[in-house]
Amino acid sequence: MSTAELLKDAAGLFPDEVVTSAHVRHLDLPAGAGRFALITLDNGLDHTKPTTFGPQSLANLNAAIDQVEKEAAEGSITGVGLTGKPFIFAVGADLKGVELLRTHDQALAIGKGGHDVFKRLSALAVPTFAYYNGAAMGGGVEVGLHCSYRTVSRAIPAFSLPEVFLGLVPGWGGCALLPNLIGADRAVTVIIENSLNQNRQLKGAQVFDLGIADAIFDGADFLEQSLAWTAAVLKGTTRVERAEIERGDAWAAAVARGRFIADSKVHGAAPAAYRALDIIAAAEDGDAQAGFDAEDRALADLIMGGELRSGIYAFNLVQKRGKRPAGAPDRSLARPVTKVGVVGAGLMASQLALLFLRRLEVPVVLTDIDQERIDKGVGYVHAEIDKLLGKGRINQDKANRLKALVTGVLDKAEGFSDADFVIEAVFEEIGVKQQVFAEVEAVVPAHAVLATNTSSLSVTEMASKLKNPERVVGFHFFHPVAILPLLEIVRGERTDDASLATAFAVAKKLKKTAVLVKDAPAFVVNRILTRFMGEIQNVIDEGTPVDVAERAVEPLGLPMSPLVLLELVGPAIGLHVSETLHRAFPDRFTVSENLAAVVKAGKRGFYVYDSGRPELDPEVAALLKQGDTVLTEEQTRARVLDAVAEEIGLMLAEGVVAEAQDVDLCLITGAGWPFHLGGITPYLDREGVSERVNGKPFLAPGVASVPA
Repeated sequence: MSTAELLKDAAGLFPDEVVTSAHVRHLDLPAGAGRFALITLDNGLDHTKPTTFGPQSLANLNAAIDQVEKEAAEGSITGVGLTGKPFIFAVGADLKGVELLRTHDQALAIGKGGHDVFKRLSALAVPTFAYYNGAAMGGGVEVGLHCSYRTVSRAIPAFSLPEVFLGLVPGWGGCALLPNLIGADRAVTVIIENSLNQNRQLKGAQVFDLGIADAIFDGADFLEQSLAWTAAVLKGTTRVERAEIERGDAWAAAVARGRFIADSKVHGAAPAAYRALDIIAAAEDGDAQAGFDAEDRALADLIMGGELRSGIYAFNLVQKRGKRPAGAPDRSLARPVTKVGVVGAGLMASQLALLFLRRLEVPVVLTDIDQERIDKGVGYVHAEIDKLLGKGRINQDKANRLKALVTGVLDKAEGFSDADFVIEAVFEEIGVKQQVFAEVEAVVPAHAVLATNTSSLSVTEMASKLKNPERVVGFHFFHPVAILPLLEIVRGERTDDASLATAFAVAKKLKKTAVLVKDAPAFVVNRILTRFMGEIQNVIDEGTPVDVAERAVEPLGLPMSPLVLLELVGPAIGLHVSETLHRAFPDRFTVSENLAAVVKAGKRGFYVYDSGRPELDPEVAALLKQGDTVLTEEQTRARVLDAVAEEIGLMLAEGVVAEAQDVDLCLITGAGWPFHLGGITPYLDREGVSERVNGKPFLAPGVASVPA
């Protein structure tokens, strides 16, 4: 079947494709370098709708190449260039189309179709040039790898091969061509390491430094400069020199490094990284076609697997559902926020003050019980602003303006009398928080929203003694505040729509992923993590060795092991949350005597790191009192997953969140659970745990799985 026929058949599967055109225009290059054909990729929409490659889009590029191929063969053009619309080069395959594929043959056709089009660029009778003028990801990067030369804009904010992050491999030339362009080690960084580090993006300068691009120009006149450079290359006045590629031991070491990274991130639980590394390893001989064929096979296998479907599901949660929170009130009800108050000046409160200051750019005032704490909190914010200035993230004027906006006072009446939004970040004890809110309510305007950063206490109870409990809302951030996107917005029993809408509007300005949560003990993330970690602790207390219990959940590919997470959270906080949940649900949440002993002893965690690796602290080992029930890793994992599935089922029955999708969105953005799991519910469905525990899956067929 011809490429055109292949793409026509594929297009029939995807009638709603946002089609990218490939416009060909001709121009005369400077310095007498001849007539040049420039292909521009454009879907006709602005930069908020990035250009993608679906079947019809590939067919359009194929038709454009038909035209320039003929012109090149006739000698009427001296070269061909490829660029994108303003701010966007191209961001790869259209994932909405990938979701619709139902058979291995259909998936194979997508891989082959992309290869058949892109590789024609390298076969033209004239040199080809890719001008990375804007964001380029996946297939957008790969189409440029098929060209003879590449330039990149210094202004590019995002350039990546994110496929492994989603559960795929770079399947249109990335695995085969990139290592032979920049070396296997650098290719492993781009394809494996960056992807598995939460899809880390490259900037324009990094693209050039890595050797992916041959030249770099400023964004303002990028295309003009690229064309002048192209003319110089074609005339021979500019020679492109590339570093010699190290093969042999260096290549093998690069692949080994990639496997170490994959093992440390996904522990063998997700196949995409390993498939990509196999192709990179085989690409050492430079046989591009063999590499393309291997990419086709890997792409088809992975498209028909659960990991990719979970990855796309997770991507859609973050990009779509996360931007349109389920159950949020009408945005028109939100009140303006022109001043923010923060009760407390400790580390968490200071981090919150910095975030509100940077995102809202309104006056922020901190209060605490003494001037020394206040000065320390304001000093922290000033120091962080100075760091941003030192890194060139802001200029001196902006730094001065931000510093002037943050103040601290002892008197709440003085600080909060004109505040529109006040958030407390004081000790996690209900009486303390009730007292703080009573003091704040007495001095703030009638319209001010009172927000609590509580991680587990009842928002309703916190507001119960106020004259106006309807303006209290839960506003639970996750640590570190600047990094984790999730914000659990909790509606108390009497919270009104205007206060809730204001909270969601503020969350959006803070650039956080807001999820509406019912006022239930520990809300979403902490409730699930406490049940998860509590079951691990139970197994240890009953007699299973610590290392066995830790290894049991490695196949989930979590960002860190349960006890390392406990160390990050702090054993005392972990114990406090487990006590809170034990009071609410004593039949399911236990309070570990061993954990209490660790906290009482003042230990910061279960491990010491004297060898550079986590090892059980001998002092902690001496504290542990264990039973004689020893489980295997498989038995431990089954028990932990059963507990999590039960808890999620109960939370959904209680209406803690609207749907299972919100549970997954919370775990991905608030706890760093991996995309390849889709959070947790697709994994529980795929492993049969949901059915075993709850009698039904969490998600409908095709939502995070191959359509039936």
